[in-house]
Amino acid sequence: MSNDVMAEIQHDYLFNLVLKGERADGRSFDEFREITIETNVIDTADGSALVTIGTTQVLVGVKVQPGEPFPDTPDVGVIITNAELIPMASPEFEAGPPREGAIEIARVVDRGIRESKSIDLKKLCVTEGEKVWIVFIDIHILDNDGNILDAASIGAIAALLTTTLPGARYDEGEDMPLPVRDIPVAITTVEFGGELLLDPSLDEGKIAGTSLTVITNSDGSISGMQKSGTDPLTTDQIIRIVDMAKTAAEEIRTKFLEV
Repeated sequence: MSNDVMAEIQHDYLFNLVLKGERADGRSFDEFREITIETNVIDTADGSALVTIGTTQVLVGVKVQPGEPFPDTPDVGVIITNAELIPMASPEFEAGPPREGAIEIARVVDRGIRESKSIDLKKLCVTEGEKVWIVFIDIHILDNDGNILDAASIGAIAALLTTTLPGARYDEGEDMPLPVRDIPVAITTVEFGGELLLDPSLDEGKIAGTSLTVITNSDGSISGMQKSGTDPLTTDQIIRIVDMAKTAAEEIRTKFLEV
C-alpha cells in the first residue's frame, strides 16, 4: 500500500473521530497529554531540563560564559538559542546542518524569551562595553511524537530557572542565579475539521490545515505568535486559541515552573 493511500486513510480516520468529538488518544480537544519535567539532568551544564509531553521528549542545556557585548548594546547580556533535531528522534530528521524546522524552533523559543524580557539582560553586564555574560540555550529533540515546539519552549524556561551564573569559574565573583523575572510558555493549537485541538500529536499535526502557537507571559500578555499551514483562521478561532493558550500556560506554570 502506497504512502499516499496510507496518509488518506489516516486523514479520514482522524477526521471522522473529530466529527464525533473524539481524538485517537482519548483526550478532549482542549487537553494536553501528560507532561513531566526533570531539571538539573546534565551535570556539566549551568542549567538543564528534560521535558516529556506524551512520548515527545526534549532535552535543554544551558551554558553561560563571559564574552564581549554587541557594539550597539554595550551593557546588555547576550542570548544565543540553537535547536537540533536528532536523527534518532524521527525518520524525517536527517543528520547534517540545522534544517528549517530546527531553525524555526530556535527562533520561536528565542523570541518568546526576548519579547517577554524573561531574563534581565542588564544584570548580565560585567564591565560595560567589555564583558557580559553570554547565555547559550541548546535544545535537543530526542523523540518526536508531535508538538515539539511547546516541549522546547517549556524545556528552555525550565532550564533557565535552574541556571547559575558561574562567577567563581571565571574569577567574576560568586556564583549567582540567572535573573529570570518572567515565565513565557508556548502553547500550540491546530485547526482540523473545523475544530481546535490543543497539543497536537504527530499524526494530528501532519494532517491539520493550520497551527497557531501562542506564547504568553505570567500576566497573560502575549510575547509571540507563530502560524504554520496555509488554511486561514477566523477571528473567532484566533480568540479561542489565545484563550486556550492562556489557560493551558497558566496550568503548566502553576504545576511545574513557579517556585
